[in-house]
Amino acid sequence: MSSNCPESDATDAGVPPNEHWSSVSKHVANSYVEANNALLAAMGFSPSSGGPTGTLTARQQPETVDAPVTEVAFGDESWLMERSTDEYEDLAVGDYVRFTKPIEETDVSAFAQVSGDTNQLHLAESFAEKTQFGGRIAHGTLVAGTISAALARFPGLTIYLSQDLEFHAPVEIGETVTADCEIVELLGDTRYRLHTTVETADEETVIDGEAIVVIQESPDA
Repeated sequence: MSSNCPESDATDAGVPPNEHWSSVSKHVANSYVEANNALLAAMGFSPSSGGPTGTLTARQQPETVDAPVTEVAFGDESWLMERSTDEYEDLAVGDYVRFTKPIEETDVSAFAQVSGDTNQLHLAESFAEKTQFGGRIAHGTLVAGTISAALARFPGLTIYLSQDLEFHAPVEIGETVTADCEIVELLGDTRYRLHTTVETADEETVIDGEAIVVIQESPDA
């Protein structure tokens, strides 16, 4: 995991970088829509019906965008970030990063397609409402991905070495969660041990765990 977005090795000569990334962005967005429709078809629903939960809205089925991939990759107006220091040299025990985002319908649909986890608990309301949860919930590993997002926002370049997780409660689709990563031990050689949690807006801990990471000085420094 890196806090930097890799650059393409195949940019055409003479094509401005922004135009090249814009073209890639359109292709990615269109591929997502096609993949989402294929997933719904595999579950026995037509794309126009919107699957088990009704018609897909514009929010759920995004239009092709013209923004460069770098802009899409680094931020969204619904995401929030807080960190204790902006300086790599100042990192110490007690420093933290908190990352907040809603877990949207589009996140769940895209994660099911990318990961291959098409468990009906996450995708089919008629099935999920018969379970102990009473309705659809987000994939646990999708929610845990917000920890990775928080780690990426430490100053410098963050690389995952290990992650232990305990899942304490489900997250409903549409719920906003906050991942909190705090340095609890300096292990030497740019390695750190962190306490990692994910909480809901009601401050309920849904995931608890520990990560070991390397945090190096950014190559752009």
